[in-house]
Amino acid sequence: MNQYYQETVFIDRPSKVPEVTLAFWIIKILATTLGETGGDAVTMSMNLGYLVGTEIFAAIFAIAVITQINARRFHPLLYWTVIVATTTIGTTLADFVDRSLGIGYLGGSSLLAALLVASLAIWHRTLGTVSINSIHSKPAEAFYWITILFSQTLGTALGDWMADSTGLGYAGGALVFAAGLAVIVVAYWWTNVSRTVLFWIAFVLTRPLGATVGDFLDKPLDHGGMALSRYTASASLAAAMVLLILLLPQRSGQHPA
Repeated sequence: MNQYYQETVFIDRPSKVPEVTLAFWIIKILATTLGETGGDAVTMSMNLGYLVGTEIFAAIFAIAVITQINARRFHPLLYWTVIVATTTIGTTLADFVDRSLGIGYLGGSSLLAALLVASLAIWHRTLGTVSINSIHSKPAEAFYWITILFSQTLGTALGDWMADSTGLGYAGGALVFAAGLAVIVVAYWWTNVSRTVLFWIAFVLTRPLGATVGDFLDKPLDHGGMALSRYTASASLAAAMVLLILLLPQRSGQHPA
């Protein structure tokens, strides 16, 4: 019987996911804000539209994530390049789903939430865990980046819904998501809630926080923004990210279990 039995073996290799520290979250929020201003710069300022913008950023994401998965060790700049790619494609894809397809913010958010849950469920069913402490094989990395892509896209839709549909505006929406992250911090330090669950909730919430901050920076004054140039805002955010990545220790390591 043994000759007919095959077991899938996933070869362990060094983690290429950075240790989750305060620096990680600061850079993550900068990346999500850059994703919003950068995505809007291509689709709106360059007037290329959501579909073309999505195609451009999808190509960049594909190249970056394949390079990341095939890398033999952790490279901070490469990792964060992939993160930025997921935030930019998340921006343009969410806008395409919400606006071009005409299903609205609530419909787009519901669809993207379902895709995120499905990604996590399939990942857990296949590998037995969705903890980022287990990213030691190519299949685990693939699930990790697919899940991140869905979470970034969902976060964009949630940010737009909170800012535009509730009447809170960009600054008000940013405060709501910042408060949500504060609740996660409290839960992390003073409860026994799964660290993996808290990580993924925080990962999703940082995206709409960045989206609303990005919109606040570059949207017109009569829309509640500061009317900054999208190109200037994007360049400044990218420079701040690179500076922090170079100055703050970035290493792969243990993660919340």
